[in-house]
Amino acid sequence: MGQPTTYNTALYLRLSRDDGTDSESSSIQTQKEMLTRYARDNGFVPYQIYCDDGWSGTNTNRPDFQRMLGDIENGKINCVITKDLSRLGRNYLETGSFTEIYFPEHNCRYIAVADGVDTSKGSTMDITPFKNLLNDMYAQDISKKIKASKLTQQKQGKFIGGKAPYGYKKDPADKNHLIIDERYAPTVRRIYDMAENGMGIEQIAKKLSAEKILRPGAVAAETHANFEKYANDGKESLWSVAMVRFILRNATYKGAVVGQKKPTISLKSKKRKGVATAETFIVEGMHEPIIDPERWELIQRMITSRKKCNKGDKLKYDNIFGGLVKCADCGYALIPYRSWRTQKPDARENYDYYCRLHRENARNCSKHRISAIDLYNAVLADINRLA
Repeated sequence: MGQPTTYNTALYLRLSRDDGTDSESSSIQTQKEMLTRYARDNGFVPYQIYCDDGWSGTNTNRPDFQRMLGDIENGKINCVITKDLSRLGRNYLETGSFTEIYFPEHNCRYIAVADGVDTSKGSTMDITPFKNLLNDMYAQDISKKIKASKLTQQKQGKFIGGKAPYGYKKDPADKNHLIIDERYAPTVRRIYDMAENGMGIEQIAKKLSAEKILRPGAVAAETHANFEKYANDGKESLWSVAMVRFILRNATYKGAVVGQKKPTISLKSKKRKGVATAETFIVEGMHEPIIDPERWELIQRMITSRKKCNKGDKLKYDNIFGGLVKCADCGYALIPYRSWRTQKPDARENYDYYCRLHRENARNCSKHRISAIDLYNAVLADINRLA
C-alpha cells in the first residue's frame, strides 16, 4: 500500500450581492467556522484561508481566487475546500471546467462540503454539472433583477453611476442626484467655449495639457480608490482627444440623465457595446446644467458639421483589433492610420498601427508602429500554434 496523501489545503470563502440579501447562512464568518471545523475534524491540516468578500461568483478574476490558483500551479496547494459549489463560482461552464478539468490536471482534490462533492470519489461527481447549472441560473436571475431595478431608476431620471462626471459631484443628501462641482465646472465651460469658437478637439486637448489642468481620471482619484493609479502616473495633466470628446458629447452637462448609453453585451459579459444603441434614452432636466441645453444642442451640430468626410476610405479596413492592442510603454490604445506606401489591394497592407498618445503629441510617448498585415499574421500564427 502506498503512503497516504498529505494535503496542503486551501479553505476558499466567497460572498457577494449575487448570493441574495438574506445571506446570513452563507456569511464569510459562517463559512470560515464551518470549513475550519471540517478541516480539523477530517485531518486537512495545515490549511490556508483564501477569502473574496464582495466578489461575484460569475467572475473568476477575484484576487484571492487567482492567488489560490497561483499557489496550486506552484505546488503549494493540492486540496481546495468550499462550503458549496456556488462559493467556487456561479458560471456553470467555468465552474465545471475547474471541477472536471483544472483540478484533476493539477492533482488537486476539491471538496464542496454542503453539496457532498469530492473529486476523489467519482460517484459524488455525477450530479455536479446539474448543481453548477442551477447555481448559474440563480446568478442570472439575480442579475436580471438588479439590471431591471437600475433601469427603473434611470427612467425616473436618477443618476446611478459609480462616480459623478467631471464637473459634477453626488448630492450628499441624495446619491442619485448630481450637483455642480465649482472646482472643475469652469474647465467644462471653457471646453465648450473653445469648441463653440471653432477650436478642434485635438487642439483643446493640447491646450489643457499645456496648462497643466488635472485630467478627469486624476480628479476621480480624490474620491475613488480605483482611479488612484491615474493620480500619480506622471500624466495627471495629460488630456486625450477621447476625454475632450466625451465631455463635449455628454448630455449630462445639459442637465440630462442618459440611460442604457452603452449596455453590456450579455449577462455573462462585462464588455459594453461601443456606441449608443436603440436602447439608449435621455431624461431631460434632472439636475442643474453646466451648459445651457439650447447651447449644448447647438454645439453638437457644430461639432458634427466639422467632421471630415473620410468614412469611405476607413471602411475599406476592418479594424478587428479595435480596443485590444495597447502601447507597451504608456498603455494607450494603438490605432490604425493609412500609410503613405504604394497602395495595395489588401487593405491590411495599407494601414499601420500607432500609439494614439504619440500621434496626438509626439513628446508624450515614443513612436511605436506595426503594420496591420504584420499584426494580423502574428496573431494568426499564435492562434494556429495554440490550436
